[in-house]
Amino acid sequence: MLAVILAGGGGTRLWPLSRPECPKPFLSLVGDRTLLQRTWDRIVPGLVDAADVAVVTDRRYAGLVQAQLPALCADMLLAEPVARNTAAAVALAATSLGRPNDEVMVVLPADHLVADEPAFRALLRRAAALAAEAHGPLVTLGIAPDGPETGFGYIVAGDPVSGHEGAVAVERFTEKPSAAEARILLDGPAPVAWNAGIFLWRIDALLAAFQTGSPDILADVRAGVAAGSAELGAAYARVRATSIDYAVLEPAAREGRVAMLRAAVGWSDLGSWSSLRTALAERDAASAPGGTAASGVTGSGPRADLGSERTLVLAKDRPIVTIGLRDVIVVDAGDVILVAAAGASQEVKTAAERWDAGKIAKG
Repeated sequence: MLAVILAGGGGTRLWPLSRPECPKPFLSLVGDRTLLQRTWDRIVPGLVDAADVAVVTDRRYAGLVQAQLPALCADMLLAEPVARNTAAAVALAATSLGRPNDEVMVVLPADHLVADEPAFRALLRRAAALAAEAHGPLVTLGIAPDGPETGFGYIVAGDPVSGHEGAVAVERFTEKPSAAEARILLDGPAPVAWNAGIFLWRIDALLAAFQTGSPDILADVRAGVAAGSAELGAAYARVRATSIDYAVLEPAAREGRVAMLRAAVGWSDLGSWSSLRTALAERDAASAPGGTAASGVTGSGPRADLGSERTLVLAKDRPIVTIGLRDVIVVDAGDVILVAAAGASQEVKTAAERWDAGKIAKG
């Protein structure tokens, strides 16, 4: 199996810790290891050898990847000259590494959290067995929804896949619906799941799906790879920027060539401060006597609290004292302090954009 880790994305909803110079995958948000390192740890050596791991990243972050993953083989670091979303990143890995066409590729985002790693590896082995079959499907992992979340894509499940327990055909994908649309999906007759962005497929099945769904992306990436590293940038700039979901999976699902396995592995995309607060609160509860967190505040760094609830505090060099807060996020990044309502992830993204554009005074 070839494991491809996608280490890109701005993580702007985790501003002010996630910045363009050091975005979310390269941060230590849960424990001492960064999210990229934790992604590596959960598959090496339990699922694949180090020699079978590739990382696709923006060329700006190639040095960060090398520093954080010293065991990564030099020829398995693929630095994109310009960001073109996940379809181009996956096509680059599929066409430039010289791997056998019948090999299974697993695609993993570098910035997710998985609590039950043994169960996760077992699930990937089951998914790989399904994907490895001749004329096998493209396989995706689905997460059981716990509410009408608008930040995830949804997978509408179809009939069971014969011979593979727990696998179902994918009828269609719905990308990040409104709250009303999400509620309709959850209340509908067909089972649905959140799209975890974790995929498995044979390389030849992936290339065939590209050829059907987005031949232009495959052709442009192949042209850049054939031209060599010196010319890759010019060719890559022509690549259409879109996600692997839109480019490949949605067209393949319409042709009945996508299957899903549900992932009950303690998964989180850590896509907002609220989701990080939940992950850290669960960690605290698991380590507390009796399995119950002693405080309504979770986080890291020097901090003290009197009577707050459901609050995240990430202190840096100076202590933070909180009193009587409810559903609040406090993050000290050194040069700026964020204080926000826990549900304000979109507003955090807007604040990050304004900060980067110089529209927030920094002096």
